[in-house]
Amino acid sequence: MCVDQSNAWTACLSWSVFIVLAIVVPCLSHFGLACSDCDSKHSRPYDGVVQLSLSSVATLSFVCLSKFIRTYGLRRFLFFDKLCDESETVRKGYTEQFNRSLKILFIFVLPCFAAESAYKIWWYSSGATSIPFLGNVIVSDTVACILELCSWLYRTVVFFLVCVLFRLICCLQILRLQDFAQVFQMDSDVESVLREHLRIRRHLRIISHRYRVFILWALIFITASQFASLLMTTRSTAEVNVFYAGELALCSVSLLAGILILLRSATRITHKAQAVTCLAAKWHVCATIDSFDSTEAETPTTRVACDQVFPVSTEGSDAEDVGDEEDELDNTKLVPSYAYSTISFQKRQALVTYFENNRAGITVYGFMLDRTSLHTIFGIELSLVLWLLGKTIGSL
Repeated sequence: MCVDQSNAWTACLSWSVFIVLAIVVPCLSHFGLACSDCDSKHSRPYDGVVQLSLSSVATLSFVCLSKFIRTYGLRRFLFFDKLCDESETVRKGYTEQFNRSLKILFIFVLPCFAAESAYKIWWYSSGATSIPFLGNVIVSDTVACILELCSWLYRTVVFFLVCVLFRLICCLQILRLQDFAQVFQMDSDVESVLREHLRIRRHLRIISHRYRVFILWALIFITASQFASLLMTTRSTAEVNVFYAGELALCSVSLLAGILILLRSATRITHKAQAVTCLAAKWHVCATIDSFDSTEAETPTTRVACDQVFPVSTEGSDAEDVGDEEDELDNTKLVPSYAYSTISFQKRQALVTYFENNRAGITVYGFMLDRTSLHTIFGIELSLVLWLLGKTIGSL
């Protein structure tokens, strides 16, 4: 992707490629190939919104990615230097996720690129423009088509690359949280549990600090792009069909897919981090119940026979019904007694209280990205959409 800026030569190459494909080519395409005298199928009334949306998001992505690599280096940015301290399960899982990242990138990019290529090839081959800037119309159209496709691919891949890298880093933290959940299944001391949780919280804070600018501005740029698209397509004089708004639809799908990768990864890791509190509370309850049962066994008393209110079910049948929906963090299994045999009630209570008051997760300038935040974002976006539709369609 030509984002290596480790020396002067690679930095010049990186910025040159970015300026040409993300700024120069889109400007030449919009102003030089505007085709104001084209027929109804070849005119591009929404090209300005498409070019500005892709270039602004690509600029944000390129600047952030360049800063990440220049400041931290790729190995440190992806936490490869910390893997030596992790378990074999975490290292193996992170390797699998790393190998999947390129596939995920192409799954999102290639379908949209294929549709964009089909549209551009049709647009140029059907004679939409006849500017022989290289002396021959066919050669000129071929070069212009290739440059436009390269520009679209570069801007889209740069944006998705930052999103997929964020997803990869979040997957590492989820693997660490699942590995951390194993401490409640063994006889661990409170100090070691607290130290490991503090280390995970520190890494989550580092990720939040690195990505908060990108997440915030990506959300602002994509929201502005979608509202501009909505405003232009809902005007009384607007004509919307596959020839006019095909590129606009592809641009919107690409940008929304990228922001959904970011928000889903952030909320998923926040949910997993907060599930540690439930796991610790269950661990504390099981330990307390077991200690009372042990005391009653040592001092037997007369028990009054009573009917059983809740039926006892076998864990095997429940596990078959649940399937893959449960993991080490989210499960309904009881904690074995040997996992808390040497820990006092006060220490367990202090640890649970700490988890309840120090919830970890991905934050953006202090705001936790969880399901409540997603509901708030959705409510704000829906209110703006309804207000905009009231100003356009409602005034007709």
